[in-house]
Order: sequence, then C-alpha cells, then structure tokens
Amino acid sequence: MKTNVIAGNWKMNKLPSETYDFIKEIETATKGATCTVVCCTPYVCLSEAVKAAEGTHVKIGAENLHFEDSGAYTGEVSADMLKDLGVEYVIIGHSERRQYFAETDETVNLKTKKALEKGLIPIVCVGESLEEREAGITMDLISIQIKKAFAGISADDAKKVIIAYEPIWAIGTGKTATSDQAQEVCKGIRDILGQLYCPSCAQEFIIQYGGSMNDSNAAELLAKSDIDGGLIGGASLIAEKFAPIVEAANN
Repeated sequence: MKTNVIAGNWKMNKLPSETYDFIKEIETATKGATCTVVCCTPYVCLSEAVKAAEGTHVKIGAENLHFEDSGAYTGEVSADMLKDLGVEYVIIGHSERRQYFAETDETVNLKTKKALEKGLIPIVCVGESLEEREAGITMDLISIQIKKAFAGISADDAKKVIIAYEPIWAIGTGKTATSDQAQEVCKGIRDILGQLYCPSCAQEFIIQYGGSMNDSNAAELLAKSDIDGGLIGGASLIAEKFAPIVEAANN
C-alpha cells in the first residue's frame, strides 16, 4: 500500500550540535504518524540525525549526492558514504541545486540511477519558473524533466523513486500554488509516468508537492487525489509547524 511521505528539507540550516535534540523533538511531535516522516539534513548533521532517529519512526535523508562511487571530486559525497552513515533517502535535482550548482537533467538521471543502485530512495525534484508558467509551458518543461530523469530506469526501479513537484516561483517566497494548480501538475506527472511505464504502474508512484507547503495549507493540498505528501522547507525547521503537516498527511 502506498503511504504519504512528508520529507523535511533543512537546506543549509541547523548545526550538528542542534541536530540530535531537534530530531528527538520531531519524533515526539509526530509520534503515532501513519505517513512516512523523513528529515533531510546537511551532510554535517547526518551522523547525529541517524543516531537520534535510530529505533524511531523518523527516517533520515541527505540533500544531495554524487553519481560516482569515489574519486577526485573535492567536496562531494558518495552514495556509499551516505549508506555507511545509515541514511535512507536523498533529494536529487532540487531547484536550488539546479540554479546555483549547475545541476542538469543529465546529472539528475545519473544521481537517481546511483541512488537506486545503492539502495537509497531518491526524491527527484521537478518544477517550473514563473516565466515558464506564464508562458503556458509548465507541462512541456516538466515532461522533459521527468523523461530525462527516468531515462534507462526500469519500471520496478522507477516505482521506488519519489517525485517532488516544486514550482520554483513558490519556493521560499511564501507563495503557494493553489490546491487545484498543484493537483493539475501532479496528475500531469502521473500521466507522463503512465506513458513511460504503464497507467496502472503510475498509480503506485508517490508524488509530493514541494512549494511552500505549511501547517495552514497542508490539509487542503494533501486532500487532492494525486498529491501523496510534501517536501517541506521552512516549516520543517520548527517542530510545532512540521507536526500539523504530518497530521494532515496521516488523515
């Protein structure tokens, strides 16, 4: 059975010294969750996060990885390194990675394949800018992102991937797509996956919404039939704001 997934993306926030206690706070605040709860932390916080989450319902994810196993890639982190720490999830292709660090559809594909090869669950991000939405090419762009991200990936492996729709114009801006806008795109993503694999396969994919979901709009967004969770930014840094989103996903 498919369950909703609520994943917090801490971005470049919180210190290693704060991480253990905060994960414990998240654990307490989301106790009894029937959805999957994930905290994706900076690399330097992962060890403390894994330690704090051990034996609990909280899962730990990273915010990026490299597509090679090892080598002369100064400053990068491999899938094997993440697995060795006990990490289970990894965000790939976030719009900030694409904007600031030259992430491309091709590197997203390589990273997704590597994560799957090593037994990590990828959260692959797709989304459009405000200019692209206003030009009416949202689904054209997202179709390309999806098709390139899943190139060469079998149906069995593909179903392990979580897709996060994150309209770039709604990330960190306080703006949110309406629930109808979010549903329209998430259904469009599911339709594309149905074309790539099969319509029945597409129903098994988890598709999150990731554009400023918070404690006040989560219930409305998560009530939509093609939204199976959220990739949460700012609200994931405050347990009292994160917990109501998890509660909405439980329902």
